[in-house]
Amino acid sequence: MDGAMGLRALLCVYLASLLVLQGMPTQGSPTGRPKVNKKRQTLDTAVDGVTIRSLKVNCKVTSRFAHYVITSQVVNNADEAKEISFDVEIPKTAFISDFAITADGSAFIGDIKDKVTAWKQYRKAAISGENAGLVRASGRTMEQFTIHLTIGPRSKATFRLTYEEVLKRRLMQYDIVIKVKPKQLVHHFEIDVDIFEPQGISKLDAHASFLSNDLASQLVKKSFSGKQGRVLFHPTVSQQQSCPTCSTSLLNGDFKVTYDVNRDQLCDLLVANNHFAHFFAPQNLTNMNKNVVFVIDISTSMEGQKVKQTKEALLKILGDMRPGDYFDLVLFGSEVQSWKGSLVQASPANLRAAQDFVKHFFLAGATNLNGGLLRGIEILNQAQKNLPKLSNHASVLIMLTDGEPTEGVTDRSQILKNVRNAIRGKFPLYNLGFGDNVDFNFLDVMSMENNGRAQRIYEDHDAAQQLQGFYDQVANPLLVDVELLYPQDTISDLTQHRHKQYYEGSEIMVAGRIADHKLSSFKADVLAHGEGQEFKMTCLVDEEKMKNLLRERGHMLENHIERLWAYLTIQELLAKRTKLEGKEKADAAAKALQMSLAYQFVTPLTSMTIRGVADEDGLEPVVDKPPEDALPLEMVGHRKTFKLPASQPSPTGPSADIQQLPNQVTGVDTDPHFLIHVPQKEDTLCFNINEEPGVILSLVQDPDTGFSVNGQLIGNRAGSPGQHQGTYFGRLGIVNPTTGFQLEVTPHNITLNPGSGGPVFSWKDQASLRQHEVVVTINRKRNLVVAVEDGGTFEVVLHRVWKGSAVHQDFLGFYVLDSHRMSARTHGLLGQFFHPIDYTVSDPHPGSDPTKTDATMLVKSHQLTVTRGLQKDYSKNPRHGAEVTCWFVHNNGAGLIDGVYTDYIVPDIF
Repeated sequence: MDGAMGLRALLCVYLASLLVLQGMPTQGSPTGRPKVNKKRQTLDTAVDGVTIRSLKVNCKVTSRFAHYVITSQVVNNADEAKEISFDVEIPKTAFISDFAITADGSAFIGDIKDKVTAWKQYRKAAISGENAGLVRASGRTMEQFTIHLTIGPRSKATFRLTYEEVLKRRLMQYDIVIKVKPKQLVHHFEIDVDIFEPQGISKLDAHASFLSNDLASQLVKKSFSGKQGRVLFHPTVSQQQSCPTCSTSLLNGDFKVTYDVNRDQLCDLLVANNHFAHFFAPQNLTNMNKNVVFVIDISTSMEGQKVKQTKEALLKILGDMRPGDYFDLVLFGSEVQSWKGSLVQASPANLRAAQDFVKHFFLAGATNLNGGLLRGIEILNQAQKNLPKLSNHASVLIMLTDGEPTEGVTDRSQILKNVRNAIRGKFPLYNLGFGDNVDFNFLDVMSMENNGRAQRIYEDHDAAQQLQGFYDQVANPLLVDVELLYPQDTISDLTQHRHKQYYEGSEIMVAGRIADHKLSSFKADVLAHGEGQEFKMTCLVDEEKMKNLLRERGHMLENHIERLWAYLTIQELLAKRTKLEGKEKADAAAKALQMSLAYQFVTPLTSMTIRGVADEDGLEPVVDKPPEDALPLEMVGHRKTFKLPASQPSPTGPSADIQQLPNQVTGVDTDPHFLIHVPQKEDTLCFNINEEPGVILSLVQDPDTGFSVNGQLIGNRAGSPGQHQGTYFGRLGIVNPTTGFQLEVTPHNITLNPGSGGPVFSWKDQASLRQHEVVVTINRKRNLVVAVEDGGTFEVVLHRVWKGSAVHQDFLGFYVLDSHRMSARTHGLLGQFFHPIDYTVSDPHPGSDPTKTDATMLVKSHQLTVTRGLQKDYSKNPRHGAEVTCWFVHNNGAGLIDGVYTDYIVPDIF
């Protein structure tokens, strides 16, 4: 699931975010004390003139896929510029998918590209001797995202970071841990965790380490019912105080949410948008007896606390073994020795003898890692060969070392080959690397090649607990040789679906793509061996259940299942490339890069730069993924401070290009009326499209660049029975694939790159956004303008319901302000008219409505009856509009548009 771990699902998620938002220089100190009265608390929350107005963490989990958005707004109340910092710790296994800074009415959006393209930035940073990267390793499992920013007097800045991860189950539950440390009181602090699990939630709990039980019961709201669960933590400013008269915050510690799902049904198979996710975690199985050999490094480098903690953990592990288990111990220094040389049963007498052996062994010599591993493998192989009753046990090899091979065979490639040839896929190898001096990548590759995984054990006071915690995850095998199989002609791009062992409390997860029109023949077969029996089951897709789920969770379910597949696939490709060579390695890296860019993930192969923000040397901030062996946070140098541009163009007024546009424009508005301005005729054509709510229409499609605009219809909420229900555009999707730009516009929100969890703006915002050559200007409560360099300029008009309005639902209008740079092949209901159109109108005469004139139009070899009428152009006045005289083409534009209007119905908004 997460690279080195593959999909073995031995661990659940430990999803942690350390929020540290500093609204102060390092030397800053509180400037005020709280004042309290009975009716209201008035607290001065500013530190050195800077206030954190809001800090919100929003987590949405859909079928194990967690999407996190951390948003904070900081206000500089001082009359001089101030430096602020935004610090967030996220799990090493998570992928950042978006970052944006909004300040002074402008938004600065992260741009994800491959690292080769970003190399110039890295080279500049290296030459300058500074690290422009915003992400650095922090602690055992975390990465710290930090940016220092100088903002002007009496101004504010909003930070928004999005990251995503697949939650993994460990010891019967999923964990979400958010480490909270804002360092000062926050006006509006909120953690909101929303969980949707189609199987149903079986348990949900939440705990804050910095709150007493009594206070937590008052402030932490948690509830779950059926498929949905929610946890909300929203303390007031006074509830954040470390004491009634303190100006310091007590928010300093872990906020932890734990949950699990119902396991009543063996089949948990989800399908949406031609992707599937299969979760396998059967319950009520009998624990299998196991054959386990512990291979322990006793070289002299293990002296001191390391050997003491290793012995402590081994003694505890031996004490927890079941009577039906068999085991042995192998020690390697310069020489290799074993306790028994063969497997023995975990009887009380044998366990006491083994514990005595552990207590009294001593360190000796160098590190004969190859010899120790081969001896342990030989013991397991001989038992399976010579003792038939042990052949049905689950065999496991666990090796612990703190250094590199220095004795015997020391060539790493030869050791890998020796171990592969000795194990031959019969059982998993788990490597534990103790401390910082191990070659962890070497141990990781070795484990992956042999159906296991590697884990780092950190030199710390809890090292024995780390060892014990790892063993607990593999202590209870339930199935071996697990295969999840799917019809080959129905699926593609399958993630890992064969697992050597399945352990109690974990979960196996498989995802893939389903071919078009193959859902009816899609199924999942599971084959495995359990304690004394074969395990077989078949899962089919419950299409009715999926339809109901899609109605409940909608686009989020479709999006999260696809991104879950992408996440797992990228993690597996990144892991595979470490053990491949030559073309295979290059192909795996190329595929991982292609998917990282397609799904906008910051991975080891991609970087995010933030245009428009720079440090004193002109370097842009870079967001990248620190390597596994990166120096910890405390060992790296000073981070630079970034500044916003000295001045930004005001987004309140139209650009010079827009001001020079003609008075009449092409567009579509209201029910929906299409207005086609024909400048060479100094005339306008118009037509309606009558379709049902929910239908998506292609408005603009440029096949040369891929640029497109699609619109989805909504219905008027009010209307008399039998009356025609007006339809309006309630959702627009604008895409420029050459730059990865997507914009979703509704009457409520404007979302940049919604597929990757991009920033969301409301119509109350005033902002100017830039991504590559696309500029989006939001004019508060009025309209937005999208300008594409070497492309077109378009306007989206917001229509709000107002008293006396005939329409009872907010909707959108769409106008083409400039299209002369669009390609000659541009099409769509509007796009086909970006190029000159020839027609003639003759024989004007009174129509069926005597107040209107009918005429005959010759256009595109068609003879049409058209009617002279009035429509409204709202591009300049969204409330009242301007009347436009046009020739109205009946029957959904038949004869004027290419083909028939149903040709322009598309399946998706993007």
